[in-house]
Amino acid sequence: MSSSSKREQMDDAVGLSWEARCAGLAFFSLSIFLVALTAVLLLVRRWPNPWCGCHVCRAYLTGSWAKDFTNLADWYAHLLRESPTGTVHFHVLGCTVTANPANVEYMLKTRFDNFPKGKRFAALLGDLLGGGIFNVDGDAWRHQRKMASLELGSVTVRSYAYKIVAQEVEARLLPVLADAADKGKVIDLQDVFRRFAFDTVCKISFGLDPGCLDLDMPMSDLANAFDTASRLCAMRGAAASPLVWKMKRMLNIGSERELKKAIKLVDDLASAMILQRRSLGFDNSHDLLSRFMASDVAMDDKYLRNIVVSFLLAGRDTVASKSTSLFIHLHKNPEVAAAIRGEAGSDKPSTYEHLMSLQYTHAVLFENMRLFPPVQFDSKFCAAADVLPDGTYVEGESRVMYHPYAMGRMPSIWGADYEAFRPDRWLTGPGGSFAPASLYKYPVFQAVLRVCLGKELAITEMKAVGVAVVRAFDVEVVGENGRSGWAPTFVPGLTASISGGLPVRIIKRTLTPNSGFT
Repeated sequence: MSSSSKREQMDDAVGLSWEARCAGLAFFSLSIFLVALTAVLLLVRRWPNPWCGCHVCRAYLTGSWAKDFTNLADWYAHLLRESPTGTVHFHVLGCTVTANPANVEYMLKTRFDNFPKGKRFAALLGDLLGGGIFNVDGDAWRHQRKMASLELGSVTVRSYAYKIVAQEVEARLLPVLADAADKGKVIDLQDVFRRFAFDTVCKISFGLDPGCLDLDMPMSDLANAFDTASRLCAMRGAAASPLVWKMKRMLNIGSERELKKAIKLVDDLASAMILQRRSLGFDNSHDLLSRFMASDVAMDDKYLRNIVVSFLLAGRDTVASKSTSLFIHLHKNPEVAAAIRGEAGSDKPSTYEHLMSLQYTHAVLFENMRLFPPVQFDSKFCAAADVLPDGTYVEGESRVMYHPYAMGRMPSIWGADYEAFRPDRWLTGPGGSFAPASLYKYPVFQAVLRVCLGKELAITEMKAVGVAVVRAFDVEVVGENGRSGWAPTFVPGLTASISGGLPVRIIKRTLTPNSGFT
């Protein structure tokens, strides 16, 4: 073959290669254009009033609310206090937000079936929670709730759980705090409580011990991955349109790529946990996972995985959040800490019966959750168009949110002193017996059919922690967080957690020999 022929073939190959590259680039550009066009069309069709110019929607979209409020939840509370009905529309979100107890009762009781979690909510948390009890409606929810109710209501399980909590407080929590006191070091109390709650929920729910609160404070890979997944799922809910995160998930970019990796790790570790529980045997074990495994109902690993993740969410983050905020209030109100010590006594062992008898301490816990509920809001979807008791019209397939954080700050519910931390507002009669408020005024544990099944266990755990720590130590919030007028900044998440943690200094108190748990 002549050199000129070879050169012609090479030129043809280069030309074909160049043409192929151009065609590929054109196809890629066209694909991107079609995806973008589809997104815009869906956005126009499915995003209610995307260009609404009302002051509420404008403030939400621009973030201008942050000039006057530390947290988004505080802005919501302000808007709801200003509303004559205690209800506000966020047109850009297609969402109605309420702090009106009559509306809450209507959603959670009167018209329960018309206000399910809904498919959109399930989509937000589906990658993390799957078909777990917190993310489903209908028969799937009823079945899981019935089983969980039987297990959590069992005297055997409650006794087993209390022994674990008492042991964790004595053997791990108090030694970690004592070590910090001896060394005079500042520690992050939120981190300590999260580790404590993670160890406790893993023991109670799965019969396994990750040992996160040992003195060397090792961190669990599962806890880290769960934190990341929880935070990023919450970011989905804060997006102005679901199309934002759905597009990122489809393209596997940004926060959705990070979320995918975190959930893969959660899945792998949950599977390992299930396998380990099986290998250890479950027929004679009292932990919740073993009792589910030993039931007559057929459960595959996917179903058990959803149970594991749901119990982690319910048992770790909420208890850690409530315990952390409790010591913010006790730091600001030392007379309340002194009253807890006085009621608990220094010479009485903290048995289960003793803890349950502490009426003032019970009131302190509920007052703490009034101002800092671990779950600040709860979303439902209106299946068919409806009218709430306050006259608010709600379109079918739209989002409706009741807001416990805002409800704890409504003068119409709690009076003019709603901002004050005042446990005695929960006490009545001679001797000050605890008197609960209506669940519709105080939906921290939800209400009626969806009332929290782990409520009593959570209160027991918080009481055990609060009494033990207050008896043994003074806890001083320090540094920037201790300045006068400081308010915590919340991190986006499924439960309330404080940005930067809660730095504290631990100071030992004098204890009598009989002040521990039995």
